[in-house]
Amino acid sequence: MAQEVVNSDEVVLGEEIEHVRLITLNRPRHLNVISSKVVSLLAEYLEKWEKDDKAELVIIKGSGRAFSAGGDLKMFYDGRNSKDSCLEVAYRMYWLGYHIHTYKKTQVALVHGISMGGGASLMVPMKFSVVTEKTVFATPEASIGFHTDCGFSYILSHLPGHLGEFFALTGARLNGKELVAAGLATHFVPLEKLSDLEKRLISLNSGDENAVKAAIEEFAVEVQPDEESVLNKQSIIDECFSKDTVAEIIKSFEVEATKEGNGWISPVLKGLKRSSPTGLRITLRSIREGRKQTLPESLKKEFRLTINILRAIISEDVYEGIRALTIDKDNAPKWNPPSLDNAGDEKIDQVFQPFEEDWELQIPEKEEHRWDGKYENSPYASLKVTD
Repeated sequence: MAQEVVNSDEVVLGEEIEHVRLITLNRPRHLNVISSKVVSLLAEYLEKWEKDDKAELVIIKGSGRAFSAGGDLKMFYDGRNSKDSCLEVAYRMYWLGYHIHTYKKTQVALVHGISMGGGASLMVPMKFSVVTEKTVFATPEASIGFHTDCGFSYILSHLPGHLGEFFALTGARLNGKELVAAGLATHFVPLEKLSDLEKRLISLNSGDENAVKAAIEEFAVEVQPDEESVLNKQSIIDECFSKDTVAEIIKSFEVEATKEGNGWISPVLKGLKRSSPTGLRITLRSIREGRKQTLPESLKKEFRLTINILRAIISEDVYEGIRALTIDKDNAPKWNPPSLDNAGDEKIDQVFQPFEEDWELQIPEKEEHRWDGKYENSPYASLKVTD
């Protein structure tokens, strides 16, 4: 088979093998975190291949022991003193998210290891997402003062009942079996068979959805969540996470934690109480808005939230959260405000305020112009990053 491979030192590898296109996230020592360069290369490949009549099937995988751990937190932290230093990567990531959700060619994600936050946005929206016994998914952004982004305020809010609020607020982890049961992945394939599946898909040399599905099902096994899975606790989750405010959710969860057989709640509750009060409140509102929004509306909202949070217009919690987790690693963040009682609704309102139209994330409305709205054509591109 004719094969074209780009520079193997690149952070994203792109291979062209007849009618198959293979993307490999290639920062294994950094758990394939998403940097500005990663986003730019992904967008470049996906646009090129969607427009290429010869390209029929796009496969994406991670190198090393992770699929992708999500956004590069150090990048955000290092840019804290330079206004909007990370605006470009945020704009490009959310714009790309729309195109991944609406992509015109058949896509398969082969996911082992960590798939978290923005990394999971390269898995969940795919036509086919294959997970293994080593896959770990989570959206833990609220705990560090950020919010559930990269389309997940839309995706999680459309899960049954109030699972969306639960996963977004707690950052609870899901394994491969749970991802399939929750509808966040399509197939479970044992890790030992994953490379054989990849070879099978490449040899299939076709983007025909039925043929691709049949090929995956040759390797897939039927799975059910373990008995102790949080997916089997939905009645409790719905009861607690349907409450109007984060404070009421926590109070209700505390009551449930005292009941026999609910020992699983205590560590989840502990994590909630350690999380950024501001991050939790923003995230709860975002998920609830996402339930009533279209995908483009959710992505535009997430862009506003990200820019306002990184600009620290109401709190510097996101930088404090990253410091405590990944820089100093003391796991002792000092939140401001320190409790849910001190984060007034009027402050939370500020980060949700729409921008002027030209400064919003530009998601194309017409199919014939679907790759318009790029960052370089936005007014942001003409602004210089300032210290």
